Amino acid sequence: MAVKKGSLVRIVPKKFENSVEAKASDRRLPPYVFEGTGEVLEIKGDYAQIQFRVPAPTVWLRVDQLEAA
Repeated sequence: MAVKKGSLVRIVPKKFENSVEAKASDRRLPPYVFEGTGEVLEIKGDYAQIQFRVPAPTVWLRVDQLEAA
């Protein structure tokens, strides 16, 4: 999947588990992170900035941890 700015994506839980990003985050992630979709705001290298559809801060995740929604 080619992730582009404006794409709607979901996190792939199996690829996120035990990653550096998961270890750097609070273990009690809210359900919307895995159940909802987010929009790609920016891409820099192997990372994409994601804005979820709830009032929450954006997050940077590796592109290989995302799938099209």
